[in-house]
Amino acid sequence: MGTSANAHINKYALACALLASTNSVLLGYDIGVMSGAVLFIKDDLKISSTQVEILVGSLNVCSLIGSFASGKTSDWIGRRYTIVLAAATFFIGALLMGFATNFGYLMAGRVVAGIGVGYSLMIAPVYTAELSPAMTRGLLTSLPEVFITVGILLGYIVNYALSGLPENINWRLMLGLAAVPAVGIAGGVLFMPESPRWLVMKGRSDEAKKVLKKTSDSDDEAQLRLEEITKAAIDVVTCDPRDDTWRGQGVWKELLKPPPPLRRVLIAAIGINFFMQASGNDAVVYYTPEVFKAAGIRHRKQLVGVTIIMGLAKTSCVLVSAFYLDRFGRRPLLLLGSIGMAISLAGLGLGSMFLEHSSHKPTWAIALCVVAVCADVSFFSIGLGPITWVYTSEIFPMRLRAQGSSLAVSVNRLVSGVVSMTFLTISSKITFGGMFLVLSGVMTIATVFFYFFLPETKGKSLEEMGAIFEKNDTKGCKVVEMSER
Repeated sequence: MGTSANAHINKYALACALLASTNSVLLGYDIGVMSGAVLFIKDDLKISSTQVEILVGSLNVCSLIGSFASGKTSDWIGRRYTIVLAAATFFIGALLMGFATNFGYLMAGRVVAGIGVGYSLMIAPVYTAELSPAMTRGLLTSLPEVFITVGILLGYIVNYALSGLPENINWRLMLGLAAVPAVGIAGGVLFMPESPRWLVMKGRSDEAKKVLKKTSDSDDEAQLRLEEITKAAIDVVTCDPRDDTWRGQGVWKELLKPPPPLRRVLIAAIGINFFMQASGNDAVVYYTPEVFKAAGIRHRKQLVGVTIIMGLAKTSCVLVSAFYLDRFGRRPLLLLGSIGMAISLAGLGLGSMFLEHSSHKPTWAIALCVVAVCADVSFFSIGLGPITWVYTSEIFPMRLRAQGSSLAVSVNRLVSGVVSMTFLTISSKITFGGMFLVLSGVMTIATVFFYFFLPETKGKSLEEMGAIFEKNDTKGCKVVEMSER
């Protein structure tokens, strides 16, 4: 369809990537369903706009706990069981939200669900990247974002379907239904293999070879991949990877005092995660009904209906990006997406400003805002959405991958929480139009950052990533050490 010109997709690797990525449906569903549910929660529980912001943003802030802990957890118990832990935690949170009788009870559910989301956001791309052949890794590792987007669309559809029910029932059903896929995900993971790179780190090379044979096109390719992985593991000087007591110890010390090539990896990983959320995408999705209400669309069903159109635009674009990531590479799609977002947000800002100063709300201005929002989330789904997960999970050296990714995803979650919890407050001070113009400026800065700090990684094995980030580093032994890890 559009993956790398001469690569075909290994069916076993695809099945494993699909199963691991279904975890991301849970986050997407929550983002989508919360945008509509919050309209009914506000009326039913009689809560203020500030409480709405805390309710929405708390999931993102609490997911920081999960994403921060996930690196160490997955180095300890393995990638597979960390996925089960993520689904189980979210399941408990969804039940708490579904049966909530007051704001405090509802907040408790958000906190627990948030921790589960944090775990799943880090672990699905890392597991998939470690399992995937190099030539199709872009497609397979972008699947979590595809599932987030599908989850958002499902959330919108459930909103639309249940919005006619009584106010004290509909939002509880909307939030509680998320417990259903969580059970299926935890069950599905039992049929997945463990990550071959984690197995090698634990000294279980025979098991790793069996997994690599299934995810490679030939025994020779599997053997070559195993040799590369084993070499990278053995070249880690600070610990003996064949000692199965390894639990990821010593990694934070290296991440906090990195050599120059690793510093570049950290800047790239933290930078792309920062801008993914500083773009305001989560807040735009969460608060679209509020934005459209301000634009002049008043009817509840119409508000939820417009969000379904937005969800369809997002889903189609993320699929296009996933299928072409391995052909065109990460950089072109990322730059296209961020430039598109900057222009869309500027259009949305100007359209919103016009509507704010217009008493009769012309149809063309409302249409401009709807088109601009759809364009903004579509460009996000072409660039930053999928590529953030792909890039973060593939650029760290093997021993640092889980905990390095968890550090970058923690930044992602923190910024997402801050943006979600301040979006309405700041917008009330500077108007929605002003807010979107600020976000347009952020995306302009992001484009410059991506251009200068993110090298291309398509078609490279995970063991080759260090060399890409070395450039002209003069410290010979460091360079060799980093590239071999």
